[in-house]
Amino acid sequence: MKLCGENIRKVRRSRDFTQEYMAFEMGISQKAYSDIENSKVKINLEILTKISNILEIKPSEICSISHKCSNDEYEDKFNDLVEYMKKNNISVPKEYL
Repeated sequence: MKLCGENIRKVRRSRDFTQEYMAFEMGISQKAYSDIENSKVKINLEILTKISNILEIKPSEICSISHKCSNDEYEDKFNDLVEYMKKNNISVPKEYL
């Protein structure tokens, strides 16, 4: 999870966005946003999606979809989906593996 926060900070800075701007766009306080970058809160799919939309990048560029970024429920669903796709010969995008 710490790596995700660090990646968010790097991309945000490369875009010259402030924490205040990110927080405003997300509808949260600057402190709450800072806690995300400093890995003081778990990054769930909703947060990851909001941040990636603001930064105009794919969520996978911030953080892989895994237990590091969401709770076990999402990880289990993701793993089940990947297994289903493999069993049914459906190609799985590389960024999800």
